[in-house]
Order: sequence, then C-alpha cells, then structure tokens
Amino acid sequence: MTDTLSRVQRSDRMRRVRQHGTALELAVRRGLHKRGLRYRIGDKELPGRPDIVFPAYKVALFVHGCFWHGHSCRLGRLPTTNIEFWKGKIDANRERDARKQTELETLHWRVLTVWQCQISRADAREAVLDEIAAMIKKSDRMQGPRSRKRGNSNKRRVHR
Repeated sequence: MTDTLSRVQRSDRMRRVRQHGTALELAVRRGLHKRGLRYRIGDKELPGRPDIVFPAYKVALFVHGCFWHGHSCRLGRLPTTNIEFWKGKIDANRERDARKQTELETLHWRVLTVWQCQISRADAREAVLDEIAAMIKKSDRMQGPRSRKRGNSNKRRVHR
C-alpha cells in the first residue's frame, strides 16, 4: 500500500513527534518527584542523553516508546507498510540503545528503562513507579566530593 500523504505532509507529521517532554516522560517525572526523588533532565554529558538522571545515585532512566524502540509488546509491532524501512529504523534504534547502555555501564552508571506499555495505564503506573523509586533508592549514593558538587545552576536543570 502506498502512503496517502505527500512527502512534505509526511515530513511535517513526523517532525511533530516529540523526542523529549512526552506525556509518558512527564508522568514518570511527576511520579518520581512525588516519591521524593530529585533528578536532572537529559544530561548531555552522558552517553545516550538519558531522559532522567539521578546523579546522587548514578542512575540513568530512559522512558522508551514501545514502537520507536522495538519493544516486544503489542504496541511495538511494525507497520504493515514499508516494512523494510521501519525494520531498519527500529533495529538501528535498538542497537544504539544497547550501545549507549553499555557505555553508561562502563562509566559505572546503573541504567533503568521504563516502557510505554508499563506506564500507559494509570492503575499500573503507580506500582511501576513505586518499584522504580525503590530500585533507585536502593542504589548506593555517590561518595566523596562529587556528591556535593555545586556548579553553575544555569548549566543543568535540577528539579527539587
């Protein structure tokens, strides 16, 4: 089946797909903040630019959409049209995700991933957020002067 939109229309539609600040990411951030966790958003200095970073615990959290990151759930199914394009794109995303996770682990960061299907239903979201908060709090807090590092507050957005 051919695309019903022109190239320009398709490009405009794809450009509107948000990369940061999605409804799911905001729900996770609100829920973790409510549980007393403070974080940074999209630390550019870390590999893969994690969605949410907990520097005090050295935990990087990614909020992945099931489709875009090739999750093995119902929401992660490939479209039935233009299969070669989508398979290549999603496979490249998965390879990049794995590579960035390995890079973070090499730097001694703990990497957590939350999937869209885990938190899209409000009733399940609270249990998942409780579990994530417990995992983060269970991580050892950083020791030494880096844990008390103060810098230019304009450089990073810290949410308290």
